[in-house]
Amino acid sequence: MKIIGRNSEETLMKSLLNSPKSEFLAVYGRRRIGKTYLIKNVYTENIAFEFTGTQNATLINQLFKFWEKINDYFPGQAAYAPPKSWSEGFSLLKKCLLKSPEKKVIFFDEVPWIAGKRSNFLEELAYWWNDWASNQNLVVVVCGSAASWMLTKVINHKGGLHNRVTKRLNLKPFTLAETKLYLQDLGVNWDNYQITQFYMAVGGVPTYLNEAQAGETVTQTIDRIFFGNDHFMQTEFHSLYAALFEGYQSHISIIRALAEKWQGLSRSEIIKSTKLADGGGLSQVLSELEASSFITKLLPMGKKQKDALYRLSDEYSLFYLKYIEKKSKSSKYEWLKIAQTDTYKIWCGYAFENVCIRHVEAIKTALGISGIYTEISSYWYRGNEEEQGFQIDLLIDRADNAINICEMKFVNDDFRMTESYTIQLKRRREAFRNVSKTKKMLFNTLITTYGLKNVESSGQIDHVLTLENLFELKQF
Repeated sequence: MKIIGRNSEETLMKSLLNSPKSEFLAVYGRRRIGKTYLIKNVYTENIAFEFTGTQNATLINQLFKFWEKINDYFPGQAAYAPPKSWSEGFSLLKKCLLKSPEKKVIFFDEVPWIAGKRSNFLEELAYWWNDWASNQNLVVVVCGSAASWMLTKVINHKGGLHNRVTKRLNLKPFTLAETKLYLQDLGVNWDNYQITQFYMAVGGVPTYLNEAQAGETVTQTIDRIFFGNDHFMQTEFHSLYAALFEGYQSHISIIRALAEKWQGLSRSEIIKSTKLADGGGLSQVLSELEASSFITKLLPMGKKQKDALYRLSDEYSLFYLKYIEKKSKSSKYEWLKIAQTDTYKIWCGYAFENVCIRHVEAIKTALGISGIYTEISSYWYRGNEEEQGFQIDLLIDRADNAINICEMKFVNDDFRMTESYTIQLKRRREAFRNVSKTKKMLFNTLITTYGLKNVESSGQIDHVLTLENLFELKQF
């Protein structure tokens, strides 16, 4: 089947087939991002055995299903009875695998579900790899949607798997450019503006993007999948977090708090808003959400780690909490009305900021600074009786003695500079220089949909980027 985008990921995965040694690949990323699809399609001719874990299944049940898969892949070679432990299970798999001159792939999917408490799956996987599989002509692939779990339990394992993973692959949501390719493959030929509107509602998640249909406008599609009858996108929110995280209510509490504060919250503000206890548990929840691309951590320029701001960056969660959850009853064509309101236009402004932050590498390329070391941050100043406070949501601090102060505007036409807005940008640049004490050059950088209408009045704008620039970079 056709693979859309994922060029660098596919190249890495195929290179393992040509390696002179066995390889251990860990693939992780949020639910519905296309991990299993990618693995099966890249390795479609190489998979010698595949097993997928079952959520909340008992050890006996997992082993029985493993035994069934052994019988499917190696008819006539399997044991007469299911293994009673993972030690027996891996011994059985070892007996069934015949050494081949061509490299074969062994694929364990949803490993966090297989490796339940007291299952000893990871310990036996480590022994099997260290004692036998590492000396065979194999690519062993382990995959899971709980990204933080994969990082802690597999990639940074303290026991037998320590430093055994030879390659890791963090599969992230599609970029705008990849999204466009994916939609075109579905026969959906929206322009960049409409694609961005859809992206702000569902993100770059292939399963969600797959709900688009040819012959519909983006407004019709959003109305159908979010406001139609019993569509899974209306109930996906809770099942999404429940499938990824243990004790997921804490994760949802943080997501809800961040949804109410567009500019982001510090750790102390999250504690105050959610009433969650400070400590390692909170750190783990934040780490899990960040590793799974649900939140983004930005360190304000000149601040310490304790001042870091967390922003809700998952487009689907942001849209769901704003427009779906609080609706007592959804009705068809409701979105057609909402999309015309000023409230939606204001919401688009914040959602577009998230899109720009997610595509900061594309922004750097458009500015011609992709090869320059940069630090991405935000900046806020509360102000006092004499000075007005201000906030900058995206700063690109460059090693070539310059800083881009990014201003992001999502409008349905060329952006028009007003006199008051020009004065505002001038004052903010001066205020930022005075407060931050920076000696670097400061460039006001406008990122908008189509460009500037009155270019002659844009004296305070040094760079203008459009959606075309955000769509240019296919892989980063």
